[in-house]
Amino acid sequence: MVLIANYWIHLLAAVCWFGGIIFILFIALPASASKAESGGKEVMGEIAKRFGPLANWCIYILIATGAVMAWSMRPVLMENSRDIWAWVFAFKMLPVSVMVAIHFFRGLVLSGMIDRKEPGTGKARLQKLSLDLVKVNLSLGLLVLLLSAVLSIQGQTVG
Repeated sequence: MVLIANYWIHLLAAVCWFGGIIFILFIALPASASKAESGGKEVMGEIAKRFGPLANWCIYILIATGAVMAWSMRPVLMENSRDIWAWVFAFKMLPVSVMVAIHFFRGLVLSGMIDRKEPGTGKARLQKLSLDLVKVNLSLGLLVLLLSAVLSIQGQTVG
């Protein structure tokens, strides 16, 4: 029962983080761009201030619950370390790690650089880089979901 709760919390955190990325890219950014004259950028800034801490907590929860899940799967993964599924699981950790690194780089480094820049001094270029990194996280998130689906189906067909 504890593992079921852990898995559910893991999925909830993943949905919140990845769903937030989708919301920002496909709803919030286009809506704020269409309302640039009437405060769209301020609204987008407020969304980012609220989503950042939520995404951080989701990542912390994903790491903690993911560690519990990996620990519980340890005997199976070690026993089948030559099995393709163990390698798929290990490979899944690569895009996850890159997503986490991108998220915290944007929040802890890039956003501060953007805030300190004056318009016309490379600020737009840094903002584009930040947006491009969100798009990279979207792509990596889709890959992680695909690998998760593969692992989930594999778990249903083995045994």
